[in-house]
Amino acid sequence: MRVLVADDHSLFRDGLVSLLGAAGFKVVGQAGDGQAAVEQAVNLRPELVLLDLHMPVMNGLEALRQIRQKLPDIQIVMLTVSDDENNLLEAIKSGANGYLLKHLNSQAFIKALEGLQRGEAAITRSATTKVMRSLAELSAQKSPQKSAITLSEREIEILRLVAEGLSNQDISKKVSLSENTVKYHIKNILQKLNAHNRIEAATIARRKGWLEADIPPK
Repeated sequence: MRVLVADDHSLFRDGLVSLLGAAGFKVVGQAGDGQAAVEQAVNLRPELVLLDLHMPVMNGLEALRQIRQKLPDIQIVMLTVSDDENNLLEAIKSGANGYLLKHLNSQAFIKALEGLQRGEAAITRSATTKVMRSLAELSAQKSPQKSAITLSEREIEILRLVAEGLSNQDISKKVSLSENTVKYHIKNILQKLNAHNRIEAATIARRKGWLEADIPPK
């Protein structure tokens, strides 16, 4: 996977580049501020952009929005030292494919990025729970509207497992389907719900009462 790394701390950036290279990722560019990250993303067209949340010139959230607008199919993961709920929620709402804390150990960090290639979100289960609760609270404040959205029993089953934080591989074992078939179902679910990512899809399902129980906090 071709990666662009954007972080204003050169020491951390150098370490991250080394870690990615050792794990088989190809780092095609580096940026020290948000504006440079946007420009390099457009010029280099990487498959994945790792964006520091707090950077000079343009912060990570604004860079995320601009990259998402210019390159809607690119994978973007936010990096931060804090799991501030407002930043986490804003990143997911703006289309981030993941939100990882910089203090994660290297094995967990690489595992999360590898999950992106299987269509999974690069985010911890505890953060997923936090985002879903926040989005559900915001949605509950809006006036409910009738919806013609319909999901099959199989899609509901898979969506419930997504909401529990299971990976595509784990879901495939649970429902006795191939991992590719699970990815196909999830893609259809996102399209039907007009959701940007798995977390938003699970939040919508939870709000509509399609999930039998809340996700237990971790």
